[in-house]
Amino acid sequence: MKEKVTALIMAAGQGKRMNTSVAKQFLMLEEKPLLFYSIKAFEESLVDEIILVCGQGQIDHCINNIVSPYGFRKVIRVIEGGEERYDSVNRALLAIDSSDYVLIHDGARPFVSTELINKIIDQVKKYKACIVAAPVKDTIKIVDKDGWIKETPNRKHMWLAQTPQAFDYSLIRNAYKLLFEGNESERETVTDDAMVYERYINQPVKVVKGDYYNIKITTPEDMTIAKGIKDRLMS
Repeated sequence: MKEKVTALIMAAGQGKRMNTSVAKQFLMLEEKPLLFYSIKAFEESLVDEIILVCGQGQIDHCINNIVSPYGFRKVIRVIEGGEERYDSVNRALLAIDSSDYVLIHDGARPFVSTELINKIIDQVKKYKACIVAAPVKDTIKIVDKDGWIKETPNRKHMWLAQTPQAFDYSLIRNAYKLLFEGNESERETVTDDAMVYERYINQPVKVVKGDYYNIKITTPEDMTIAKGIKDRLMS
């Protein structure tokens, strides 16, 4: 029996650091919204269904301006996210009727490739938990609150976590259940889904090598970089 794979595309962020009145996932890149590119990659991949998580009051906009016009047939549901990203992920996990594996992706990463998505699907079926990541290029410094260097870790062991992050659905669902049963202060320390899995499932997470084009659009400077990447990928 074929195992079902669900993709959660997280697009509920406010994007305050972009300094625009438009949410960053709706900013235009080559006459299409940023979110279009993420959904397209998953639409063309081996995932069976997509749940799109948007901000408050944005469901109609996503359906009428992105999902329907571009004919994304795998988007089975559009839901509103919560106040924080972990709230949004939890809501999306609860919105899944049934699945075997789940991929969680930041909608503000427009350059994820279909090939990379299919690769992590293959890997999660072997290892139960995988993330896409890329080796760091720069030297990393651990700095204290006063700005003094405390440590310089070996960069050979340092990787930049990206998305998608993929998990056995029942395990990541249970991890988030345990997260929300704990203190709110524990949720505030969460920076990605793998961290929730590591903390509550206490099992290792496999790293799948990604690529440096898979950037997250966070600041206005990133849009300039994105245009360059788009031109490079189209050439």
